Amino acid sequence: MSENTPTIEAPKSRVPLIAGVVALVVVAAAVVLFLTRGGDDTAADGETVRIGVVGASDPYWDEFVAAAAEEGIEVELRDFTDYTQPNPALAAGELDLNQFQHSAYLADYNVAEGQDLTPIGSTATYPLGLYSTQFDSVEDIPDGATVAVPDDTTNQARGLLVLQEAGLIELADGGTIFSDLQDVEDSSRVEVTQLAADTTVTSLDDVAAAIVNNDFVERAGLSFDDALATDDADSPESLPYVNIFVARAEDAENPTYLRLVEIFQETQSVTDGLQEVSGGTAVLLQTPAEELQANLRDVEELTREQRG
Repeated sequence: MSENTPTIEAPKSRVPLIAGVVALVVVAAAVVLFLTRGGDDTAADGETVRIGVVGASDPYWDEFVAAAAEEGIEVELRDFTDYTQPNPALAAGELDLNQFQHSAYLADYNVAEGQDLTPIGSTATYPLGLYSTQFDSVEDIPDGATVAVPDDTTNQARGLLVLQEAGLIELADGGTIFSDLQDVEDSSRVEVTQLAADTTVTSLDDVAAAIVNNDFVERAGLSFDDALATDDADSPESLPYVNIFVARAEDAENPTYLRLVEIFQETQSVTDGLQEVSGGTAVLLQTPAEELQANLRDVEELTREQRG
C-alpha cells in the first residue's frame, strides 16, 4: 500500500452509538406497548376489566367470565341494585365498562350529567312488558285503576307508550320517547303513577298492573308469558332500546374492551344463557359500534332540545 493512499478505518464510535439508539427505540416501543396494550395479541394478557352490571347472579355472566379468562382477560363483575349507580361509577373510573342499559337511558344520563360515556357494542333488545297479579288481560283492568311505570325518564316514556298501545292511556301528540306523566291525557282509562324501576314488580299487589323491566321479571317469580302487553323489540324503532356495553369515550377503541364485546356476542353458552334468562324474548344483536354511537348522538340532541 502506498504512503499516499489514505487508510480508511471503521469509525469506532458509530457502531456502539447506532446499537444504543436501536436499543433505546426498542425499549421505548416496549414501554408504549405496555402502556397502551395495543394490538390484538397482547391487549388481554394480565389485564383485569371491571364491569358493572345489574343482575350478576344471572348464570350467563359466569359463562362470560370463564370465556374471557380463556383468552387471558380477567373480568371482575360488580353488581348494582338499581340503574342509577353504574354510570356514575364508570364516569368516576371505578369501573372500566358497564352493561345494563339501552342507548336512550345513556343519552339521558350523558345530557343530564355532562358526560360522554359511549357504547362500544350491543347485546340484545328486550321487550318491555305490563304485568299484573290481579288481572289476566288488559281488558280486565277496570277504568280508573292505578297502573305503575318506572320513574326514570327513558323507561317511563317507553312504558307509557306500551300502555298507550294497549289502549289504557292516551298521550299528548301521540307520545314520544320523551313522554312523561304530564303527557297522560285526562281521557285515559287508568291512572298512572311512577315508582323506582326495581320496585314496580314488588308493588304489583298494590296496583292493578305495572310496567316491569326485563331484569326483574323472573327474579320476582313471574314468567315472561305472564305479560299482558309488550312493545316490539324487533322493530326498527327499537334502536334506542338496544342494550349496550358502555365505556368512557377515551376507551372506545380499547382492543381488550372490544374483544370482550365479541366474546359476549360469539360465545354460545353466553347467548343461550341470556335467552334462557329472558324467557326466549331477547332479540340478540351485533349492531356495529359506529351505528350505536351515531344513534346515541341523535338521541342526545333530541334530549337537549326536549330539555330546552
